[in-house]
Amino acid sequence: IRRSSFSHMMNESMISNYQTPLSSRYGSKEMCENFSDGKKFSTWRQLWIYLAKAEKTLGLNITDEQIAEMEANKDKIDFQAAAKEEMLTRHDVMAHVHVFATQCPKAAAIIHLGATSCYVGDNTDLIQIRDGLNILLPKLARCIDRLSKFAEKYKSLPTLGFTHMQPAQLTTVGKRATLWISDLLSDLVNIQRVRDDLRFRGVKGTTGTQASFLAIFEGDHEKVKELDKLVTKMAGFNRAYTVCGQTYSRKIDCNVVYCLASLAASVHKICTDLRLLASMKEVEEPFEKTQIGSSAMAYKRNPMRSERCCALAKLPMGYIIDALITASTQWMERTLDDSANRRVILPETFLSADIFLNTLQNVTDGLVVYPKVIERHLKQELPFMATENILMAMVKIGGDRQVCHEEIRVLSHQAAEVVKIQGGDNDLVDRIRNSSYFAPIHDQLDALLDPSTFVGRAPEQVTEFLEEEVYPLLELYKDQLEIKAVLRV
Repeated sequence: IRRSSFSHMMNESMISNYQTPLSSRYGSKEMCENFSDGKKFSTWRQLWIYLAKAEKTLGLNITDEQIAEMEANKDKIDFQAAAKEEMLTRHDVMAHVHVFATQCPKAAAIIHLGATSCYVGDNTDLIQIRDGLNILLPKLARCIDRLSKFAEKYKSLPTLGFTHMQPAQLTTVGKRATLWISDLLSDLVNIQRVRDDLRFRGVKGTTGTQASFLAIFEGDHEKVKELDKLVTKMAGFNRAYTVCGQTYSRKIDCNVVYCLASLAASVHKICTDLRLLASMKEVEEPFEKTQIGSSAMAYKRNPMRSERCCALAKLPMGYIIDALITASTQWMERTLDDSANRRVILPETFLSADIFLNTLQNVTDGLVVYPKVIERHLKQELPFMATENILMAMVKIGGDRQVCHEEIRVLSHQAAEVVKIQGGDNDLVDRIRNSSYFAPIHDQLDALLDPSTFVGRAPEQVTEFLEEEVYPLLELYKDQLEIKAVLRV
């Protein structure tokens, strides 16, 4: 196949022609190849070979010599000749039929026999979708695996929880990570289901009735059904859609794009959280020795990989609208409202997902946690959160709840003024230690302020979640979990 080589080096064609950054800058070799013209058009030829073989098996006058000629030329695609032919015909499939026929003169008469353009077009799309999902699933599993190790490592490290982006009851660093994992686990299950439910369009003819094949086989319905089954099996699918119009239902595209858009939403949320944590200097993504954060501010350590994930995640989330509109405007058996835009949204949805999963794996492979910073932030907020425990300790030794409440209220407001007005540290604990009223529980204060007593069952929840839900699913991908993510930039 004469195709553009996958290279990080700029060539003349890339400089003088627009290239999508998804492939020229970010995309992985395997996903770029999956949606390349090389794979697309070689798959068209392979589908014509499958069709000829199945038709021969069922009794049509097709010779082994014709099939051998097609197989010998499958990968010898003359893209320039096909482009010239398409300029004349204004039809991409017929352009490639003509070029293939020129290369296979003995088989020319039986290439595309009984088929419509969507036989090669739609079936190739389904093959690329299936293969694309199979590329993404192990990458998603690796992200879950890395975050699971992170959650296990930090399951007992207390940290401030945030609701309304305001300090709330404590959680742990590891427990927070399980929230991210839970979303990704849901995405893994959804993508697996969509892949497993995916069928082949098969051999259906121009409006899905198989009329042309029924004519070729002289009214033999069983042979037409068997033809569909044979080609479907050759293409690696268990089943074909029983009914379709000229195309497979564009609702299938909606299902595929939606599950990847849902994954994109999960990744966006995770990386937004990481960016917020980075701004507080509690958690950082890996930062390489030669990496530059800002051209002006040399000290900067920007979370650029997490930001990239958020940027790319917006594409699938936007493309789901396109997929829905396309499905809704397929009049009767088919219109071309779906043609030009599907050439964009399907590969770009997959490429976006591929890139942000590669990037997320790279980030989660090297997340850095700063416990001392987390501890400092806890010290700023924990005294306020501990006031109820302090109040109850005083009541247990016979103190008046209302009097104690007022003592705490006054001291808390004084400490809050130091923090908010003076910009100082939270000194509420020192004020309580210096208060004669609280002298009976001074020896209990350290225990009452131990952050680990505020996290509830967070460590246990992490262990239970990982063992009961995460590890069993990751077992499906155990042979692929050690692969490293490679970023081009």
